[in-house]
Amino acid sequence: MKKDRSALGRGLSSILGTSNDEEKNIEINNEAKKLNSLGNFNNIPISEIIINPFQPRQEFEHEKLHELSSSIENFGVIQPITVRKMNNNSYQLISGERRVRAAKLIGLNYIPAFIRVANDQETLEMALIENIQRENLNPIEIALSYERLINEVKLTQEQCSERIGKNRSTIANFLRLLKLPPIIQKGLREKSISSGHARPLLAIECKESQINLFHDIVAHGYSVREVEQMCKEFYDKSYKRISKKIEKPQLSFSHQKLIHDISKNLKTEINLSLNKKYKGKIVIHFEDEEDLLRIANNLKK
Repeated sequence: MKKDRSALGRGLSSILGTSNDEEKNIEINNEAKKLNSLGNFNNIPISEIIINPFQPRQEFEHEKLHELSSSIENFGVIQPITVRKMNNNSYQLISGERRVRAAKLIGLNYIPAFIRVANDQETLEMALIENIQRENLNPIEIALSYERLINEVKLTQEQCSERIGKNRSTIANFLRLLKLPPIIQKGLREKSISSGHARPLLAIECKESQINLFHDIVAHGYSVREVEQMCKEFYDKSYKRISKKIEKPQLSFSHQKLIHDISKNLKTEINLSLNKKYKGKIVIHFEDEEDLLRIANNLKK
C-alpha cells in the first residue's frame, strides 16, 4: 500500500519522468511568466521616460492638457501610465502621454506606472488599442490606428473587431475616410466637419467635386442629411462651389417656443425654415394616414 501511495504522490513526475524539484522549478517559472505578463506597479522618474514612437495621437489640445494638470495637482495621477523597461535603464511609454505631459507642467518628478514586458510589436498593439478606446481621438487618428494594426501588427479587420470590441463595419467605415483628399482629412482632424459629413463624400467619384462640396459644407453649415442628399445628386456629376454664402436667419427664442408649443399640442415633430426675408414654411411630420387624420382633427379644434 505504501508503494502505491508513493507512486500516486509523485503525480506528474511519474508520467513525465521528472523529479519533485524539477516540478517545483516548472511551477516557479510559470508563475514568473504570469508576473512578467501582468507587469509590476511602481513610481518611476519622469526624466527616465521615453515618449512612445508608436503613439497614434498626433495632436494634444493645450486647454485640455492644462485642465488635466490642474486635476493631477489636486488629486494626483488617478490612472497609472503604462511603460516597458528598456535595456538602458529607461522606460518607453506605451500609454499615458497626456498624463506625462500634464505631470511635467506642474513639475512632478515621479509618476505611477505599470511596467510591462513587451517587444516592439506588442508595444505598438497595446498603444494603438489603448488609444483607440479613448473618446477624444479625431476620426483620422482612429482610422490611422486601425490601418497600423492591420499593416504593422498584421491583424485582419475581423481580429481588430474582436480585440477592440467594435463592429467590423465600424472599422471599415473609419478606414474608408483615409481615401478622402488630404484637405478633407485635415478638416476632420480640426473638427471642421464630422465623420457623418465626410462619409457621404466618398460616394462622389470626382475628387475635385469632393473638395468643392467640403468647402461649402464648412462655409454654409450644411447638416449631415443635406450632405447625403447632395452627394446622391452629384455622385457622378461635377459639383461647383456656391459663390455666394447664403445667410440663414437664426430662429429667435419666440420662434423656437412657438414651434415647441405647436409640436407639443399636435404630438408630432414640427420644422420651421426661414429665408433672408423671413419667408418660410412649416413642415408637420406624420407616421401614416391615421396619424395624419389625427393631426388634421387637432388643427380643426
